[in-house]
Amino acid sequence: MEGRNVPSGQRLAILLPDLGGGGAERVALALMQGFVERGHPVDLVLVNRRGVLLPLVPEGVTIVDLGARKLRQALFPLVRYLRDRRPHALHAMMWPLTTIGILACLMSRVRTRIIVSDHIALSKQYGGSVRTMQAIRWSVSLLYPLADARVLVSSAAADDLAAISWLPRRNIDVIYNPLDLPAVTRDRTVTTRWGNGEVARIITVGVLKEQKNHALLLRAFALIRAQRAARLAIVGDGVLRPMLERLANELGIAADVIFAGYNVNPWPWLNTADSFALSSDYEGFGNVLVEALHAGLSVVSTDCESGPREILDGGVFGRLVPCNDAVALAEAIMEALDNPRDPAAGRTRAQQLSGYAAIDRHLATMLA
Repeated sequence: MEGRNVPSGQRLAILLPDLGGGGAERVALALMQGFVERGHPVDLVLVNRRGVLLPLVPEGVTIVDLGARKLRQALFPLVRYLRDRRPHALHAMMWPLTTIGILACLMSRVRTRIIVSDHIALSKQYGGSVRTMQAIRWSVSLLYPLADARVLVSSAAADDLAAISWLPRRNIDVIYNPLDLPAVTRDRTVTTRWGNGEVARIITVGVLKEQKNHALLLRAFALIRAQRAARLAIVGDGVLRPMLERLANELGIAADVIFAGYNVNPWPWLNTADSFALSSDYEGFGNVLVEALHAGLSVVSTDCESGPREILDGGVFGRLVPCNDAVALAEAIMEALDNPRDPAAGRTRAQQLSGYAAIDRHLATMLA
């Protein structure tokens, strides 16, 4: 194991709303595994103990349920936890839980380091609400300086946080997301849901919500399907699924679109695809792009804020296209299918971004 020349034994805690199937939660799983492997007792502190990823919590991690129905109800239970367990450091993820973590540390009067992290460009996620953006500006400006460290998952997301608050950009650290990157099995028979026949296999993974703009991908796929045999697997679930299924029917591509639903383990799909497509309007980092690179896929992504351009190094490790351009997305996917990138280079890039070094940087921040 790399990166073990660090102190060990301090109790570390990670604070989340729950353990749903989002990107931040998967990052937390990778961090917990890394911390345990490096000899630290780890507490996973949940506002409410629920979520599809609970079975994946690493062995040896203590789950602490604050038992709160709403985030604001978690403050006093969190104060009691800090006084009882006295962790060396608490990593609170995702505004506004980040602000609750800071307040709890102040109120507890224990010497616990508090690290806060946000996993998306907040102005993109909440920009539609003036009231929410005002709350973000004031809470971040007043409370984030009291944290021991502030971590964002990409440089563009860090720039965004500085722009919407009065935080100096130099006081915001950027650490790319560590991820669990398993051994790759390039076996096209692992899953049979692609159907029979040698067709181009295109995949995307993500929650079916407006941010991910799966409707754009369906329109691009319709253009691809008009020119070649292909199938599209959409791995994920969400409130927009009925609408997307109707759109696939309207476009005449329903027979070649697989709505695979949510998968705790998406790797059988990734390991049997040919190309990965991300059609998002915005991201924080884009974990799925790193996973696709690790799987050796040719990657196409919208050039959205704030992670894809950094992950793909401006287009070196995948193709970037403008947002909301179905024609450009279709052409880039077909180019990726016809001229795939070097899978070994993609795997190396994935390890550089999200391997042991990312865990070590997070650990150093918590142990400082």
